[in-house]
Amino acid sequence: MLQYTFSEAGLGQLLNQLSDSSLDELPFGVVKMDLTGKVLAYNKAESRITGVAPEQAIGKHFFSQIAPCTNNFMVASRYEQPSLDEELDYIFTYVTTPTRVRLRLMRTSDSSYQYLLAKSL
Repeated sequence: MLQYTFSEAGLGQLLNQLSDSSLDELPFGVVKMDLTGKVLAYNKAESRITGVAPEQAIGKHFFSQIAPCTNNFMVASRYEQPSLDEELDYIFTYVTTPTRVRLRLMRTSDSSYQYLLAKSL
């Protein structure tokens, strides 16, 4: 298992270097999106947290089709910034029963990807 931690400094750059299959080795949820919010990778830990299978998520718009509960000023609108690395406590309410999570929202200005990380609280 990869030994990266949820709050590790520089994690965005590390994730950019991992293959999509390597993301499944991480102990926390990872949603890899393009800059429009289309899901490119959805790891197993994220699937366990949300109840959404990776094959149901990949290719869909995360904020409107997979997790519309995140399509708000607290989450989705923060990705409008050219650079982003913030953590916040949140409650997923779509598909799954309300689930408390810690989110990490990441977008680096030199990448064509953005990430939403999640771990259960």
